[in-house]
Amino acid sequence: MQEALRFRPLEAEAVARGDFVEEARQFRRSPDVPSRGLSLTIRGLRKSFGDNEVLRGIDLHIPAGQSVAIVGRSGCGKSTLLRLIAGLEKPTAGSIGFGEQARPEDIRVMFQEPRLLPWARVLSNVEVGLGRERSSANAQARAEKALVEVGLGDKRGQWPSVLSGGQKQRVALARALVSQPRVLAFDEPLGALDALTRISMQRLLERVWRDQGFTAILVTHDVSEAVALADRVLVIENGRIAQDFNVDIARPRERGSAELAALEGAILKNLLEGTEDTSDDL
Repeated sequence: MQEALRFRPLEAEAVARGDFVEEARQFRRSPDVPSRGLSLTIRGLRKSFGDNEVLRGIDLHIPAGQSVAIVGRSGCGKSTLLRLIAGLEKPTAGSIGFGEQARPEDIRVMFQEPRLLPWARVLSNVEVGLGRERSSANAQARAEKALVEVGLGDKRGQWPSVLSGGQKQRVALARALVSQPRVLAFDEPLGALDALTRISMQRLLERVWRDQGFTAILVTHDVSEAVALADRVLVIENGRIAQDFNVDIARPRERGSAELAALEGAILKNLLEGTEDTSDDL
């Protein structure tokens, strides 16, 4: 049932119906970004864990290739929404559909923890991302290419235990990229990194998104990270989308600029005026 839900192609007229016309209009693709991502449409999405209703009717359209950040207080449902999009959870009600027929390998997730196999060398850890294609003749070449993309071509034979935290996350990113996903979901992937490493990784994430053109969905507690990386910032509150901010600022973005600071301030004000946190993040 869930596989049918996740990979159900949407009719063109359903994607562009009135509810989502404004969202689609706001996204203007840069001409140098390849169009390879999948569009995503969510209607009436609800998710409950027992008596706890975490998501209470999400309606959302994300155009193909857009970069979207999701922020909100702990317990608001942002990570649950990400897991539903990735197919890691089953919805209680509602629908999740992509703009065309999608394969399971078209949707990948990068988590906060690298989740590397300690008994496998770096190259083998990246090859894991190929899934059923790992036995193909070009599997090693594809894994090596992904490592080069994240700047770790010289670490292919290393064990994960000798890598720094930032390097481990680069390996995790290479593992996610090796299958050339069309939707890449990020669940707080930089949360455990120090400030300088985090900025470096943010720049890497932006570069690979621009180079590969996948649809990016980032869950983060860091509002400055959200406005630096995303085309849109969604604020989730009490299981619903409370605000949808369009980040109409040219790239590359200058961190600390007045434009970014003003937008970050508006989002933080919205978050601080929300309801008090009462539970752990779900």
